Parts: sequence; structure tokens; C-alpha cells
Amino acid sequence: MCVTAVESRPAGVLGTSQSPAHRPFGARVMAFVALTKPRIIELLLITTVPVMFLAQRGVPDLKLVLLTCVGGYLSAGGANALNMYIDRDIDALMDRTSQRPLVTGMVGPRECLAFGISLAVVSTLLFGLTVNWLSAWLSLGALLFYVVVYTMILKRRTSQNIVWGGIAGCMPVLIGWSAVTNSMSWAPVILFLVIFFWTPPHYWPLSMKVKDDYARVGVPMLPVVAGNKAVAKQIVLYSWVMVGVSLLLTPLGYTGWFYTAVALAAGGWWLWEAHALLNRAKAEVTGGKLKEMRLFHWSITYVSLLFVAVAVDPFLR
Repeated sequence: MCVTAVESRPAGVLGTSQSPAHRPFGARVMAFVALTKPRIIELLLITTVPVMFLAQRGVPDLKLVLLTCVGGYLSAGGANALNMYIDRDIDALMDRTSQRPLVTGMVGPRECLAFGISLAVVSTLLFGLTVNWLSAWLSLGALLFYVVVYTMILKRRTSQNIVWGGIAGCMPVLIGWSAVTNSMSWAPVILFLVIFFWTPPHYWPLSMKVKDDYARVGVPMLPVVAGNKAVAKQIVLYSWVMVGVSLLLTPLGYTGWFYTAVALAAGGWWLWEAHALLNRAKAEVTGGKLKEMRLFHWSITYVSLLFVAVAVDPFLR
């Protein structure tokens, strides 16, 4: 385990809270929106809505879809805000996070904490009162797992942080299914596992790119504590398992030819990119020629294509 004390001297302006006169209302609103990490939440919704189509075997109630998306956004947004509150010390020292609202002083720590807790409470009640309580507890569980287990316990202590911490990002699949059926089934469990095995090879290439940032603050992401070759081998291993798991839906009768074709094509391309990264790492290629971000960007395209296929497949059977 690696526990590193982070010096309080920030690279940004943490601790130099701006006076109200220097914090325009519009900029403040955008800062609170930024606390929710909207781009990450877009990816979570991509894995939620298609599962609702699969659960319904067609078009689910659109009001239910809207309520689930709003509840999911608020829950994930609350988790992200609390993550920024806890990580504000290291965010100030990392280049990629140096402009976050708490670092710049656009939002104060107490404001961020209250905002995150408020979103957690509102999202749980919204789910429970308008969707169902199973979805509410799953949503709250995902939030607590991300904030407590990943951010507070795993992130600064183990190189396996993103592996187990990624469980929180798998939960929207279960929430989407439970929102429609108020129950569980093997289909969402399989898709949960797809996202579980997708998360490390999705995030490790980005970590390879910014490993100096993580090393500076003592966060032991795998690329910080292992060489590129070792990381690439892990990426290939997780990639093969992910693609294999993604193909289980069809023999179990949940999907048909369309999903299978997309899963095979997209998964095949993923494996090509993963092995290409491993080959470059074995050749000790470094810097821009390693092209680790190719797999990172493709990983977002992959999960989008796969879950669009999940939504479309019921209409072609």
C-alpha cells in the first residue's frame, strides 16, 4: 500500500477563495455544474437508457426514462461533487485538475460539501418516490461506494483502485433495469460485468498519459507503480475478458443477431488496439509514439456502440 502525505502548497489557487464581487453569478452556476462532471455522467446515461429498452423489450415509458436520467444525473453529480471535496488537496497539484471549481476558489469547500450531500438526498428521494425504491437504494449504494470505498479508501492506497472503485460506474446498468422491472435478472448482471472489465482498460491508457500527475501527488495508479509493458499486459487481459463476457447475452437469450454482430465487430477492433498498444510497449516505445490515448478514445466509442446495440436489438428480433 502507498499512503503519501500531500503538501498543502497548491499549484492552483486553492485556499485563496475569491470574494463574492469576483465571482459572477453565471460563472458560479457553471462552476456548480462543473462539480457534477457532466461529461462523465453522459457516459453513465449511455449505459442506463439502453438497458431500459432491453428490459422493456421495446420502448419504455418515456416519463420513466426521464425520471431515471434526472435521478441518475443528480446521484452521480452528488458523488462527483463529494469526490472533488475530498480530493481538493491533490486536485490543486495536478495539471489536469488544476482548474476545478474548488481549486480556483469559484466554489468554497463547505458549499461543495453541502451541494454534494443535497444532490445525494434529492436523487435518492426522487428515485424512491417516482421510480421505485430498489433503484433508489442501488443509486445511493453507487454514490456511497464511489465516495467512501473508492475516493476515501482505495484511491490513495492501492494500484487496484480503479478496478474495484469502478464498481460504482457499473451500477447504472442495474439501475436502468430495475427502473423498468423493479427486479434483477442475469442480463443486467452480465452488462454490469462488461462495464466492470471495461473500466480498467478504459482508464489505464489515460493514466499512462498523465502518470506524472498521479506520481506527483502519491496516487498509485497502476502506470505509476508498473512499467508500460506490465500495464499493457493487464489491459489486454481485461479486454479479452470484457469481450468474452459481452457475448454471453446472446446464448442466454437476451439479445439476437444485431447485438452479436456489433459486439463481435467492436470487440474485435478493441482487441486489435489493445494488442497494438502492448506491442508498442514491448518495443519500449515512449512519449507520443506510444499512442496510448488511441485506446482511451476508442473505449468510449466501443461502449457507446455496444449499448446502442443493446437498445436497438429488441426491435430486430
